[in-house]
Amino acid sequence: MSLTGQLLVAMPQMLDPRFARSVVYICAHSGEAGAMGLVINKLLGSATMGELFAQLDIPPTGGVGSRPVHFGGPVEGGRGFVLHSADYSEEATLVVDDNIALTATLDVLRAIGRGEGPRQSLFALGYAGWAPGQLDAEIQANGWLSVPADTAIIFDPDHDQKWQRALAKLGVDLTMLSSEAGHA
Repeated sequence: MSLTGQLLVAMPQMLDPRFARSVVYICAHSGEAGAMGLVINKLLGSATMGELFAQLDIPPTGGVGSRPVHFGGPVEGGRGFVLHSADYSEEATLVVDDNIALTATLDVLRAIGRGEGPRQSLFALGYAGWAPGQLDAEIQANGWLSVPADTAIIFDPDHDQKWQRALAKLGVDLTMLSSEAGHA
């Protein structure tokens, strides 16, 4: 079953500090290619889009410059990705579903800087990646829960509450979660 367009929510016992209490939006998932997603609730220190735009010589308009830069995951930490509403598209855009798309070009950053980009977006450096079968094994080992995606959670600027809000979508009581994987 493909998890493309879903949120992955780290179980409380997730020990890997890169993913503890994380919420990952899955951009692509297939049995042959593995999975790719972006962590949507962790920031990259105090880095801002304004600092990024200054390095790229892109003049930002409005309040874009104060927006944070996200830690998208541990793979290719120098590569940038814009997860955004599907109202913006270019040739290199991966349209994930009717509401969400992913673009990793300078053109999308220039459009955002001009105020002509997508209505909603978040910028991340790096991504989370899984080899074929790896994510499925981690889910079976009780490492992740999958939750239907919700743009209100994805683009919410309150990053500290995204993990709890994603779990609440499932009606999960954190005190009832077990670290033991179940077997039939």
